[in-house]
Amino acid sequence: MERYIQILSIAIEAVFANKFRSILTALGIIFGVAAVITMMAIGNGAQQEILEQIKLVGVNNISITPILDLTKNGEDEDQNNTSKNKFSPGLTLEDALSIVEIIPSVVRISPEVTYETHIIKDGIRRSAKLNGVTPDFFKVFNLNVQDGYMFNETQMRNGDPICIIGPSIKAKFFPQENPLGKYIKCGDIWLKVIGILENRNVSSETTANLGISDYNNNIYTPIQTVLLRYKDRSLVNSAALSGSRFVIFGGFASYSYGSSGGDDNANQLDKIVVQIDDSENLAVTTKILQKMIHRRHNDVNDFEIKVPELLLKQEQRTKDIFNIVLGAIASISLIVGGIGIMNIMLASVMERIREIGVRMATGATRRDIEFQFISEATIISITGGIIGIVLGVVLSKLVMQLTDIKTLISPLSIFISFGVSASVGILFGYMPAKKAANQDPVTSLRHD
Repeated sequence: MERYIQILSIAIEAVFANKFRSILTALGIIFGVAAVITMMAIGNGAQQEILEQIKLVGVNNISITPILDLTKNGEDEDQNNTSKNKFSPGLTLEDALSIVEIIPSVVRISPEVTYETHIIKDGIRRSAKLNGVTPDFFKVFNLNVQDGYMFNETQMRNGDPICIIGPSIKAKFFPQENPLGKYIKCGDIWLKVIGILENRNVSSETTANLGISDYNNNIYTPIQTVLLRYKDRSLVNSAALSGSRFVIFGGFASYSYGSSGGDDNANQLDKIVVQIDDSENLAVTTKILQKMIHRRHNDVNDFEIKVPELLLKQEQRTKDIFNIVLGAIASISLIVGGIGIMNIMLASVMERIREIGVRMATGATRRDIEFQFISEATIISITGGIIGIVLGVVLSKLVMQLTDIKTLISPLSIFISFGVSASVGILFGYMPAKKAANQDPVTSLRHD
């Protein structure tokens, strides 16, 4: 053991005796390891973003939305004329109930009605979205009530004037007080605050790309509250037909406002989100939903079905392929670095033939010479690997700060990079070491 330690110290001295050459030899390993870590960090960041987006749109969800302009749904002119002659009730609560009753793979369903409105409290007026939902809405989109409680069945059935507010609403209207039990005027109706949502950080770009709303800046009330106290677009009366904005629904005075409540939208619901039990059933359930709602709407194609998770997984697949290509290109740098080590070590063997002859003449064995030169190559590659790891971490941070591309450095990528760099040193150092060990001692001593 002491013999190998002595040989290792000789190898370290040889590396430091030629610092500049050692640094040039290690450059390929340094940049190769840095490139691998950076590429893997970008890939991990992309994967994390996709997982976060899937969480935002909900797991195993299918989204059903109405098509307000039938001329944009891809039908030809003859089909359009036929659709216009048929009556469709639009997207309704009955559609949602029938989905739950008929399709066994459905776990829960979330019908939604959304209105652009304004909120008033203590002279402060802000625009916001009023969402009529059921308790399943919060389960489907993984939203938690931080303070207060959820709607109960009685409140849902009676359409009580209650609401759960997002944290941004709390910050704007209740900065110095607890909003629970307080009232806030939403449109023309005073709603009692019974809960506050947990904060969820979502960028405006993400909400636009995924077609979701800013959960933090919304007000949530039971869907029956919206249909009874605000507006139910599935009902028709003389005031609605005359185009008046002040209408009576279900015995409640209501003021019609907002783009979602425009004259071109006769759908009772703005969206139905269906959550199924297993992602493997997404495609089959989507086909069943398509046929079922098409039949319920009298063969009128006035709705659109989207599967956000499948779209996101396709995007993830594309990014995975891209990251594999980038990783492969980065890995080539390690191979090039290994070849560089081999070339420099072969040149070093030719320069140190006399040294090899002296060592072998003084008792060094062929195995000792092999161990020395393999040790030199391994020391260079490991040192380059450590420097590459540091450089890779720095580059990953710079990429995230300068380009807004999320990067996530994993211990696995560091471990793999370090292991590969050490292996490269041993692998590509073996041939020069073998060449050095096979030198004839007599010939080596005569070499100038």
